[in-house]
Amino acid sequence: MNKVAAYARLLRIPGLAALATPTIIAAITVGVYDLYSLSLLFLIGAFAAIYGFILNDYSDVELDKLIPELHGKPLVSGDVSKKNALTISIFLILLTFLFIFILWRGEVLDEYKFMALICIILAGILGSFYNIYGKKIAGSDFFVAISMSLVFLFGALSFGPPGILTWIIFLLTFNQALHMNSVEGGIKDADHDYKMGVNNIALNVGVKVKGEDIFIPNSFKIFGLGIRLFSVLLLFSPFIFFNVSYSILQLTILALGSLGVLFFNVRLLTIKKFDRSRIRKYIGIQSFLRYSLVPIMLLSTVGEMVTLILIAFPIGWYIVFAPLIGEKLFKPRM
Repeated sequence: MNKVAAYARLLRIPGLAALATPTIIAAITVGVYDLYSLSLLFLIGAFAAIYGFILNDYSDVELDKLIPELHGKPLVSGDVSKKNALTISIFLILLTFLFIFILWRGEVLDEYKFMALICIILAGILGSFYNIYGKKIAGSDFFVAISMSLVFLFGALSFGPPGILTWIIFLLTFNQALHMNSVEGGIKDADHDYKMGVNNIALNVGVKVKGEDIFIPNSFKIFGLGIRLFSVLLLFSPFIFFNVSYSILQLTILALGSLGVLFFNVRLLTIKKFDRSRIRKYIGIQSFLRYSLVPIMLLSTVGEMVTLILIAFPIGWYIVFAPLIGEKLFKPRM
């Protein structure tokens, strides 16, 4: 049973619904609601996401060994061997392209599908480069942000030309990935990154831990808050600039959710004591709030039922599976 739980943690089973949903949302923005196609996209998105996380775990084993709280990660504890992790990664690549073939079976490889194929290949290259070499290159967080955005775009291009909502969510995906890696990751790992010669944005601008205290310079706070504020602008941009229909209730929920993300982002950026448990909590809450905001933005376009499913499915999945493998809710083992 311990082995099963270890592999479940390696495969990010609790967060899988949230990780794989972006490709579905992308397809929905171009008018695709066919359950069969969306299910295949879900699997493709899941395979791509799991591949990236496993390769990251594989590359960071020695780094993770420095953190007592991460000793329960499957590769660090030895519950899963590095060889098996690498084998799974290769298998995931094959599965991704197999399911792309199934998704497009019997259809003409038009210009949009060709661009979708380029997106998924480029996403794999950039994501792999980041996971293997990113710790040594300051600013490499932009590579993984582009990679995750391209996986999202694949979901739309698989069925036709992207619309304005597709491009807005594309930028939101980029913003979220950039914030997750450069800001959240930079703060979360500030106590040990320098020990392994990591070269990232956080360390370069002066984020550092001394004893139990953490110092976050104003420049980094502005950088992190700026990413979030730009995301808020993007969330409201369909209604401000592109005449997308909306309801007052929709904008109210969107505003409250955005304030929630900003609140916990400020709490993270102004933290004075290095408390990894609290940092993980702030990161986890922001992530789940942020995931719910895009479906709410789409409410007037896709309808209440689709919006509710897009919000409830990832959260419900996480709540069900996290305790089964020993994870604490909203405190992912990162």
